[in-house]
Amino acid sequence: MTDRLDSLTSWNADWKGLRVAVLGLASTGFSVADTLTELGADVLVVTETAAEEYSRLVPVIGARLWEGSLAEVPAALVDFAPEVVVASPGFPPSHPVVAWARETGVALWGDIELAWRVRDKVTRADGTPAEWVFITGTNGKTTTTRLTATMLVEGGLRAAPCGNIGVPILDAVRDPAGFDVLVVELSSHQLWYLGLVDGPGSPSPHAAVCLNLADDHLLWHGSFDAYRDAKAVVYRHTKVAAVYNKADDATMRMVEDADVVEGARAIGFDLGVPGPSDLGVIDGILVDRAFLEERRTSALELTTVAALHQRGLAAPHIVANALAAAALARSLGVEPGAIRSALDGFRLDPHRIEVVGRADGITWVDDSKATNPHAAASSLAAYPGAVWIVGGQLKGVDIGTLVAQRGPASRAAVVIGVERAEVVAAFERHAPGVPVFEVDHTETESVMTRAVELAAGIAREGDVVLLAPAAASFDQFTGYDDRGSRFAAAVRARIEGGADREHDDDADPEGARDS
Repeated sequence: MTDRLDSLTSWNADWKGLRVAVLGLASTGFSVADTLTELGADVLVVTETAAEEYSRLVPVIGARLWEGSLAEVPAALVDFAPEVVVASPGFPPSHPVVAWARETGVALWGDIELAWRVRDKVTRADGTPAEWVFITGTNGKTTTTRLTATMLVEGGLRAAPCGNIGVPILDAVRDPAGFDVLVVELSSHQLWYLGLVDGPGSPSPHAAVCLNLADDHLLWHGSFDAYRDAKAVVYRHTKVAAVYNKADDATMRMVEDADVVEGARAIGFDLGVPGPSDLGVIDGILVDRAFLEERRTSALELTTVAALHQRGLAAPHIVANALAAAALARSLGVEPGAIRSALDGFRLDPHRIEVVGRADGITWVDDSKATNPHAAASSLAAYPGAVWIVGGQLKGVDIGTLVAQRGPASRAAVVIGVERAEVVAAFERHAPGVPVFEVDHTETESVMTRAVELAAGIAREGDVVLLAPAAASFDQFTGYDDRGSRFAAAVRARIEGGADREHDDDADPEGARDS
């Protein structure tokens, strides 16, 4: 069986009759099932639940669907005797079906490995498939992926962001228009699956980056070490540029330990003065000292911090993302002028340090995408002294370190979420001088209204009110975007109301529980 799987490294290989179980049926799972049935494989989709649009289409594409509890391995899956299980990235190593596949020796793939194996479905004019660029990190992945793709397109290449960013990579691989470069955002979940096999199906990206590393997804991986090891897989078999964050020692060690292709270069980036193989900042100018012949004595200007400021891109962590993206784009030959033009027209996605209102000298900022302490720390560094709206689903991460580092500088904290007690306790322990107010409303519709009321009663002219939860949103919202949208709506409602509510009983923070 191993010999057959090792031979399946092309769209044109013999996939017919291969028994594949697809675990999960959301956008990724459906793209896997659709691809495999097109290849002629025998496909059984196994899922606990599925949207009607997907479950209805499974028999149409020629696959079978089993839907029910996965607390135990279903008999239908055992009887099917799959030769391969392709799991959607949401299924952790501890899941019964994943554990069963590993224990019984069934090959276990993710969608990224499958996509690499069939990447020659559509080729470039010279007959070769698109190059791949890998991007991961605890924070900044999506922004850097979008930046990189934008720079590549501005440089004249056909490029598409895909993977964890929202477009399944198998859909991009099968796009009949074809691409020169696929810019692949990778979650630690996808990288864990990718790390299970290091053989013929193992990707070899043109360039790769891990932007940063901090505690996150510890419940999924089981430990920080396992999370770190998954992230490190991003550099495996990199061909040209292994890009790392000079300000984050963990990413540098990943590159030092990586099994890269002979000749691949380590390229550093940070906000300091760059060395001869780095990108960095000199006197407010973003420069490249890595991708030019005279890099020991010269530097190429990419843009300026002032120019980025005009476009809302000057927060330190966004500047770092821009440098990482520029390194990836430069590794593919994109000229500095194209990088400058791409940055000139770039806009951040909603809910990423987005100013959603200004009134009475107070600026309201939505960074709902700050779903872990590392991301929130970057936001708080950009807006020191803010009224900080914080809390949510902590995902097993200790928030104490963040509160100790950034909490004392906050004007006040407004704590939301079902795990408020841990956040409040962290402030009592590490920042006892900071006023803390809890939003004890449990209904989704009222959480942000109350949080904004409290923050408005605290903030004064010149202040920033910053939503940087440092936590996931699923305890009270459908996602970080829902949380951010409700915050923005509450801010707009308050501003448009126009009334001075400073002394309203319902808005006065003195009426809240000061913890």
